[in-house]
Amino acid sequence: MKKFLILAAPVLLAASPALAQTTGEATGTVTIDGSVLGRCMFTIPSKTISLGELSLTSTGKLDVSKVNGRNETLNGWCNNTAATMTVTTTELTTTTAAPTGFDNRVDYTATAVTGAISASDTSLTAGAGSASSVGLFSGDIVVTLSSASSPTNGLMVAGAYSGNVVVTLTPTVAPN
Repeated sequence: MKKFLILAAPVLLAASPALAQTTGEATGTVTIDGSVLGRCMFTIPSKTISLGELSLTSTGKLDVSKVNGRNETLNGWCNNTAATMTVTTTELTTTTAAPTGFDNRVDYTATAVTGAISASDTSLTAGAGSASSVGLFSGDIVVTLSSASSPTNGLMVAGAYSGNVVVTLTPTVAPN
């Protein structure tokens, strides 16, 4: 039996260099992927513009200076290059009916501006104004009122008036 072991040893030694030459490095790859949804957010989503007395005390008609030029600032951001901004306005109204010679509504235009981009809408037409591309942005959105009018330039009906301006930031479809 000792003879057999002695003869096997040179065979194992001879095989070792060949075994070392056939083994080498091997690599594998792990691919990493992810996505970020296109989104827009408001960090300051609401403000109030208090107009006070809307009529001229001397005539009882709309005092447009109480509306025109008034503004408030929202703050928001969008993380998508194709994001848009739209503005939708609703007229200022009171629930009291307006007989002939009186008005119970104030129409106006609202314009939202962020950087050099603006979007606007008038309360004279239903629905939102045209969308404006804002793309990637983060910052203030200044909403300014202008072009105030009443339907017949009549006397303003007494009461509490309310309306609103809705600024909508819309991202595009999220990546797959």
